[in-house]
Amino acid sequence: MTDRTALLVLDYQVALCERGEHMRMPALVEQVERRGVLAAAERTLTAARAAGLYVVHVRLAFDPSYELRTNRSARFDAYPRERAMLRDAPGARIVSALAPLPHEPVVDKGGVGAFAGTPLLEMLLGAGVRGVLLGGVATNLVVESTARTAVDSGLAVTVVEDMCASFDPDLHDVAVRKILPMFGDVRASADVVAGLRGEA
Repeated sequence: MTDRTALLVLDYQVALCERGEHMRMPALVEQVERRGVLAAAERTLTAARAAGLYVVHVRLAFDPSYELRTNRSARFDAYPRERAMLRDAPGARIVSALAPLPHEPVVDKGGVGAFAGTPLLEMLLGAGVRGVLLGGVATNLVVESTARTAVDSGLAVTVVEDMCASFDPDLHDVAVRKILPMFGDVRASADVVAGLRGEA
């Protein structure tokens, strides 16, 4: 099987990316809007689909028992207490602009990173994937955690910088300037899209 590249689309969920009754993190939504994150993600996703990349959507979503929650930190205690981000709840849905196509898998996770407690690595390796493009929210949480595990698992990592945002812009800046370059390339969506189209 030839080596493939995957696009990992991380935590672009209604509760985390859109204003309205289901919004959980206003500061994150503000940065998503200010940075044009969803538009950058949509452009990249469209180009990835056209180029035949393996697209995987990952989201934070819990079963009703919350026993599949892998992150047991105090910060995650709010989810079972508030019965939040249940997998069938409106807030857990992926935003409509990035809605998965019927053949694109959606991986539910119970922690920060995309790999812990999920079949994602086995899916990628089984599909012949050797490199991943990734973007998501928040930069210093799911993106950073996923990039670390991906590179330690033998995958080449490219982070699409303007597909990412944090609730604290300083944390985003530190992640993309200081931390993520240690684990892979950090590129703008325009460059990534041009490469997928064969223009660069």
